[in-house]
Amino acid sequence: MAISNQQVAGRAFLQPLYEDPYFPDHVLDKGRAILLRLCERIEAERPPDLAALYVLTEGATEEFNRLEAEFEAAGSEIETVAREEIAEDFWFVATAYGFPDADVEKLIAARDW
Repeated sequence: MAISNQQVAGRAFLQPLYEDPYFPDHVLDKGRAILLRLCERIEAERPPDLAALYVLTEGATEEFNRLEAEFEAAGSEIETVAREEIAEDFWFVATAYGFPDADVEKLIAARDW
């Protein structure tokens, strides 16, 4: 499914992390794919409220949780810079889809990174 939201389609997810050699591109590519799948789900399911949005972001956050092992295997980790960038991209997605009041901590509440 192609992303129809033009704000999202033009977003370079996790871009600052790609610019830092500490973060392996092949793992970042998987993180970017998680965010894009989240956008596809939002467009397909059209959550009616924040509670429904948080259910979708919980699933994406759990995917990032599983990605932590791949970061570690590549000599990296989801540390402070990465955590902040991932959280910012989750918040961007929420606002781009009409949820400007989303709480970033609730968007990524399921994180273990």
